[in-house]
Amino acid sequence: MAVSFDQFCINVSDLDQSIAFYQDALGFTITHRIEQPGGMNVTEVVFQGESGNRLQIARHHDVPGPIEHGSALWKFYVNTDDCESVYRRCVKAGAKSITEPVRLDAWPVTVAMICDPDGYNIEIVQQHAETPPNQ
Repeated sequence: MAVSFDQFCINVSDLDQSIAFYQDALGFTITHRIEQPGGMNVTEVVFQGESGNRLQIARHHDVPGPIEHGSALWKFYVNTDDCESVYRRCVKAGAKSITEPVRLDAWPVTVAMICDPDGYNIEIVQQHAETPPNQ
């Protein structure tokens, strides 16, 4: 039996701002835009990355104000082959920087962390083929 994670959906407070961030700053491609019929009053946009995995954003038009994050979601990951460039592009687009790109000693990765327009933490990860020197 094959099982995998495929798509996640997050709520956003400003659909146009989030579309600009995920499409222009992070470089994802929009595959679907959905207006939920009936009484839901929700617009959803689906983005896809190079891996084929997707992120869906949803704007519930009858819910005003900022997103209530609670303590459930800490961060999600975005893979890239150029952590530095993606990080700089996101910061230039207005993302809040949490940590600048750094090569980790314990893992063969370079990582940076930012916040999207609604305050979701995104860790930008660049995998390296080689093992760090102390391994």
